[in-house]
Amino acid sequence: MPPSLLPAVLLVDGYNIIGAWHCLKKTRDHVGLEAARGELIETLISYTAFEGYETQIVFDAQYQNSSSNKEIITELLSVHYTDFGQTADTYIEKTCASLRSSLAQSLISRVIVATSDRAQQLMILGYGAQWMSAQKLCWEVEATVCRSRQKYQTRKQPKTRFLANSIDPKARQRLAQLRMGVN
Repeated sequence: MPPSLLPAVLLVDGYNIIGAWHCLKKTRDHVGLEAARGELIETLISYTAFEGYETQIVFDAQYQNSSSNKEIITELLSVHYTDFGQTADTYIEKTCASLRSSLAQSLISRVIVATSDRAQQLMILGYGAQWMSAQKLCWEVEATVCRSRQKYQTRKQPKTRFLANSIDPKARQRLAQLRMGVN
C-alpha cells in the first residue's frame, strides 16, 4: 500500500504486543525480554517502511528507576521508554491527546494504537484514534511481508548480475570503444 501524502501515526504498546504474539512470547520466555523487544523492533522496521507509518513503540519503565528515553531506529520508527512510574498506556493516551489537534487540522491522516488492552481501547477512541488489536497487527505484518516478497519477486530481474548486460547494445558498444581508446 503506497503511503498517503499525510502521514499516519502508529503507536504500539510494546509489552502488550510481546505478550500477545506467540513468537515474541516464546522468545521472551526462552531468551529474555530484551531479545523479544529487539525482535519486535526488527519486525516493525519493515512494516513501518512499507506502510509509511510514523511508528512509536512504547515500553513501560514504571518498575525501573530510570528517566524516559527515546531511541530513533529509522526515519519512521522510534522506541520510547517511559519515565519511572509511568505506564505505556498513560504515555500512549497523552500522545493521542496531543495529536488530536493535528488530526483536526489534517496535519496527519490518522492515529492508530496497537494494543489488546480493552480499557486503553476505549480511552484512545475518545481521542479520535483508531484501535488495532495485537492479533490484527500480527496479521497486517505477515500480509505486508508477503506483499513485499511478491513485489520483489515480480520485479524484472536482469539475466545476469553484471551492469553491462542491463544497458542497451548501442551504449555497451560506445563503452567498449572508450575502453579501447577509440573515439
